[in-house]
Amino acid sequence: MSRPTGRPATGATTPATALRAPAPGWATEADVVVVGSGVAGLTVALRCAAAGAKVTVVTKARLDDGSTRWAQGGIAAALGEGDTPGQHLDDTLVAGAGLCDERAVRTLVTEGPGAVRRLIATGARFDADEDTGEILLTREGGHHRSRIAHAGGDATGAEISRALVTAVRAAGIDTVENALVLDLLKDGSGRAAGVTLHVMGEGRRDGVGAVRADAVVLATGGMGQIFSATTNPAVSTGDGVALALRAGAEVSDLEFVQFHPTVLWLGPEAQGQQPLVSEAVRGEGAHLVDADGVRFMRGRHELAELAPRDIVAKAIMQRMRERGAEHMYLDARHFGAPMWERRFPTILAACRAHGIDPVTEPIPVAPAAHYASGGVRTDLRGRTTVPGLYACGEVACTGVHGANRLASNSLLEGLVFAERIAEDITAGPRPGGAASPAPGPAPARPAAGRPGAGPGGPPLLASEARYQIQHIMTHGAGVLRSAESLARAADRLDQVQDEAVAELRRDGKTAEPGVGTWEATNLHLVARVLVAAALRREETRGCHWREDRPERDDAAWRRHLLVTLRPDGALDVRSTDSEAFPPPTTTPRPETESRP
Repeated sequence: MSRPTGRPATGATTPATALRAPAPGWATEADVVVVGSGVAGLTVALRCAAAGAKVTVVTKARLDDGSTRWAQGGIAAALGEGDTPGQHLDDTLVAGAGLCDERAVRTLVTEGPGAVRRLIATGARFDADEDTGEILLTREGGHHRSRIAHAGGDATGAEISRALVTAVRAAGIDTVENALVLDLLKDGSGRAAGVTLHVMGEGRRDGVGAVRADAVVLATGGMGQIFSATTNPAVSTGDGVALALRAGAEVSDLEFVQFHPTVLWLGPEAQGQQPLVSEAVRGEGAHLVDADGVRFMRGRHELAELAPRDIVAKAIMQRMRERGAEHMYLDARHFGAPMWERRFPTILAACRAHGIDPVTEPIPVAPAAHYASGGVRTDLRGRTTVPGLYACGEVACTGVHGANRLASNSLLEGLVFAERIAEDITAGPRPGGAASPAPGPAPARPAAGRPGAGPGGPPLLASEARYQIQHIMTHGAGVLRSAESLARAADRLDQVQDEAVAELRRDGKTAEPGVGTWEATNLHLVARVLVAAALRREETRGCHWREDRPERDDAAWRRHLLVTLRPDGALDVRSTDSEAFPPPTTTPRPETESRP
């Protein structure tokens, strides 16, 4: 295991937009630093270490506290008899509403089955038939085949996390737990050279330090905490996307936030992480009903309750409006107690903990923020537009999900693209290895948002701003959006920043550096990007639902929005020419390397 050198990092710089923080008081070195400990991050770490690389894993909480362990439904792959990668591809493209990068999807579905088998070889145990030993497969929304492998009934993520954490510890990979990543370090040529981070609590590595490495892999998960109600854990504050933006990387498709249709409704004042009622419950035959027991999904889609998530979420919201209700119901009383206890023990326990018994009564549900389909733009090797910086998992935008993620494709995406990143890193250095930003049309306006500059960089926001940002985003950029609501959200986000800038210029004061202020500042930056992109996309597509623009407009909007952060803190928003991402400008590897 690597040891801290006891001296600050040298020979590397942070961007002008970097978070205000003390100078690193210690440093350590590695070949690869992986930020995040979910399925994507730990898979990269294991594959790189197996190839002989010196790896350090940095994680915000404990090693097994990432978003992966909260995944209930399972992992999708064409493993069953009669299923094929082509059928999986078709379902993914339909769910993505015309914005999937087909080459990325083809990579996912063809390499997916093998990646799952390697995960099993690593130690993951999926539910299997007692007699034949064959993996049990179920269906979820948007899938025309049973192709969802699950573990522990509804504890798939926990089992995958257990297996990978066990393997990482057995391999002796260096880990830094309870550490919030701050900013990317770069060398003189602009290539990634490591990260700065803050280690919380006491230990041999405490406070702000640095990990110097030739390759940096972001696997930081999602950003659901920008909304008041989410299925994401408290650590999901968009730190990876914010770091990438400050480092000059492109992000894409951030307007496409998937709201899971069936989240346990805990009341109008509930905030923070909410219990998920997996799509697999509907896959096993549960019905969505209103207070009168009427199944309102019939006739709305050929798959009824198993329609893609955006369609189900919209149908629930529409029925809530029609009925003046705050939630709908998921009725699975016909399962009976034995099936609930065997197939969905985690969900059963969560419901009962909140006074609901799904064996005898319908479950109150409503949509809540669940998954970011967009993120840091990458190529098919996970390379971002900053040389040496990679991204995989929910923090990345590979082009797989398009405008709406197909159920249970997320764990598979993290797995497949993590393996590709490890292969790229360990294949040896190549000049200009990252995808370079492609020039695009000039933005329609100079910038989205306002600069937040001041001596020493932009000010930090008070930790209490987190709740203000969540309120703004929930009411202005939630499931239902419009030009009016989004413009109001943009103005209010500007006000939050303007107040901090004014105080800095007037009194020379900013919020004290710390976990709460860094998280709030990250949330604010990510929220600005999401709102700017949602305002620009004047249509309804996938999980982006504009009430004032209710139709899908392929002629004008079958394309991606690319966002970068300027040195003065303003945002540049531009669109691609088609649904395909701009190709890397570097020399590609053969076949699946370059995008069309």
